[in-house]
Amino acid sequence: MNPYLSKKTKIVATIGPASRDRKILKELILSGANVFRLNFSHGSHEDHKKTIEMVRSLNEELGTHVALLQDLQGPKIRVGQVKDGGVPIQPGQQLIITTDEMEGTSEKVSTVYKGITQDVKPGDMILVDDGNIELKTIKVEGNDVYTEVIHGELLKSRKGINLPNSNVSAPSMTEKDIEDLEFAFQFDLEWVALSFVRTAEDIRDIKERIAKAGVGTKVVAKMEKPEAMINMDEIIDATDGLMVARGDLGVEVPSEMVPIYQKRLVRKCNKVAKPVIIATQMLESMTENPRPTRAETNDVANAVLDGADALMLSAESASGKFPIESVRQMAQTILAIENDSNTIYNKFAEEDEFSSTRLNDLLVKSACELSKTVSARAIIGMTKTGYTGFRISMHRPQASIYVFTNDKYILSQLSLVWGVKGYYYEKFENIDDTFDELEGILKKEGLLESGDIFINTSSMPLHWEGHTNMVRLNQVK
Repeated sequence: MNPYLSKKTKIVATIGPASRDRKILKELILSGANVFRLNFSHGSHEDHKKTIEMVRSLNEELGTHVALLQDLQGPKIRVGQVKDGGVPIQPGQQLIITTDEMEGTSEKVSTVYKGITQDVKPGDMILVDDGNIELKTIKVEGNDVYTEVIHGELLKSRKGINLPNSNVSAPSMTEKDIEDLEFAFQFDLEWVALSFVRTAEDIRDIKERIAKAGVGTKVVAKMEKPEAMINMDEIIDATDGLMVARGDLGVEVPSEMVPIYQKRLVRKCNKVAKPVIIATQMLESMTENPRPTRAETNDVANAVLDGADALMLSAESASGKFPIESVRQMAQTILAIENDSNTIYNKFAEEDEFSSTRLNDLLVKSACELSKTVSARAIIGMTKTGYTGFRISMHRPQASIYVFTNDKYILSQLSLVWGVKGYYYEKFENIDDTFDELEGILKKEGLLESGDIFINTSSMPLHWEGHTNMVRLNQVK
């Protein structure tokens, strides 16, 4: 079996000009990519449509279940056009940001975000180009924001603006986001990431749109705003998954807080069975180089040790020189940590005593605890909705997790979830015959061998109905 496909921590690879090719996509899958991110800040609808069609065709060809994650741009605030490909900005000078259309100079630049004059107030910090340019707001007059330059350098067109001290009035979903979301509805993508989430209401809004469209897409909240850190518990409760988007987060909050927030968010998500992705600059140097830095390798390793469900590659796989090598390097690092560490396994989370599924959840937990006691090789779950896969995963059993379902869409959705390997199975046999057949499938693939202990979970009397209500201990003859 391909070792890259056996890792438990999943890889999200962003698709772009360097990887939007069928042969490269195939190699990315074989190198360990589990989810492909479609970044709607770049590329046309036609580009994304081609990628979707290629990925789903490759899933059929390879028998894989790679998921697709639509990443909405959100209310990205940017500088407008500036002269000569860039203008020098010096510390101590005055710089005016205007909402009027103009070609920017060293003294005055434009922004397409009309709300900036309402959002900022004297004393507020404004960061441009990932914080490389720092401005202090002096006053607001009409369409102009007057600032003093604290740190400056060459300012180029279309660079991002961050307002870390301001309450940004722009909604999380722009008109472009709504158009992009509606475009994606026709493909019923497995996941969608909402940028610049601030409150749980942002999540409820996009979920209402998804429900009205009648698709099964689950929502990932991108945590990259200070308000999101304040409201993290409510956001986690409302969403289906989380992304620690360290790029904008590291600009909007003090950089030393990013690792603290990363660990806090991962821990909270692990406790409630919500998959969490760690993103941004994980192997950034591999956009230009065939090998990562030692610090990047340690960053990947620490995210695995923290308990992340998935790690994300951005420019490395979208526009870098070594997209395949980046995925392979990340997979190798993940495997090395998973094979050598015991601390990431058997984290038995407490169940919610007020949950309507508490009894079923306790049974899943007992199956995971039993797997540790008897050193089981595998836990085999059957699911109609994917719920069993999420619940087994949250306890991080060292035993392999194999989930069988008669819904291929659910199999792809589970590709983001830690440890879960999915199989399509649609028969309605009695429970004994079904368990024997599932055992046979795994034996044929070399995943179970004679003498191995494994655990079955299912629902009875009909294994495609209801939540898990039975656990059975078995040994391969």
